[in-house]
Amino acid sequence: MSRIAKAHLRWAFFLTALFATDFAIATPLFESSTVLEVRLTGPLRELIRNKHAREERPFTLTVDGIEHDVQVRARGNSRLRVCKFPPLRLNFPSSTPEHSIFAGQDKLKLVTHCSNNSRGEKDALEEYAAYRIFNQLEDASYRVRLVKFTYVDTSGKGREKVIERYGFVLESLSELSQRIAAEPANLKGIPVSRYDERQAAIVYVFQYLIGNTDWSLVRADYDEWCCHNIELLEKVDKQKDDNLLLVPYDFDLAGLVNARYAYPDPLLPIKKVTHRLYRGKCMEREPLQAGLGAIRDRREDILGALGSVPGLSEHDIESGNRYLHGFFKKAEDEEKLLKIFEMRCK
Repeated sequence: MSRIAKAHLRWAFFLTALFATDFAIATPLFESSTVLEVRLTGPLRELIRNKHAREERPFTLTVDGIEHDVQVRARGNSRLRVCKFPPLRLNFPSSTPEHSIFAGQDKLKLVTHCSNNSRGEKDALEEYAAYRIFNQLEDASYRVRLVKFTYVDTSGKGREKVIERYGFVLESLSELSQRIAAEPANLKGIPVSRYDERQAAIVYVFQYLIGNTDWSLVRADYDEWCCHNIELLEKVDKQKDDNLLLVPYDFDLAGLVNARYAYPDPLLPIKKVTHRLYRGKCMEREPLQAGLGAIRDRREDILGALGSVPGLSEHDIESGNRYLHGFFKKAEDEEKLLKIFEMRCK
């Protein structure tokens, strides 16, 4: 295909995305940060017992007095193996009422408490805070909505079992793409000349801030496309070479969360997930310095993120803030920290 033909196709996609953005932004679910109270009723125990089959089962989701018939299944990779209560996917019918908070949604990922104790719920809340921190730094980020779930299990022959836990839903890739006028870039790897270094530097420093090493800019063994826990999006309204955006996700193995099941890759030179390790690609000093500065400028907002999450104890908030403060303490010596980044870059 000629370059002119490709340009016409890209422009057509951009116009489609531009008009679709009005619809995507109009969906109400992620327009508020208030806690959403939802009741999910169905054969929960059956679903968990057969989680590896990933079979959809019929549930009823109730919010604000409106009932939705949804199909629910387990999802995930590592968490599907280690969690007693796996992450879930909610599949909404096309007939979702327009006045529902879930209007316009199709398939939603739900991040749940991994275990039924308070530690499992704490981990989910702290991962939610990590997403919210990145939301403050980049528009090209997955929005999240905190949910207080009442799970009603109808699997048993006797009385229904009720569990109340916090979790959060994750913006879909299609909604994210429409919102920022971009499209998924299906690539085996990243051409270094094509990504936005300014935006990439923020991602690299953010991952170091929260102590996350469970990501890379290469294809995972079980994925067809690049990258591991990084979504690649291509800006459709920009014809320059540097039009690839990096959108991180899955922060449960980050030091900020410090989940009970979290261990670093044995190939990495760290023993605990709370030990920070820079994993960004090598780049010029200027964009890296700008990325560090962008995060330092949001210090107060970042340190306030955990305190705004309901369900976290004072101890959890103080512990998390001490961890984040450790980064800002290092960042006081900017030159030294930049040299660490440059020494460790890929």
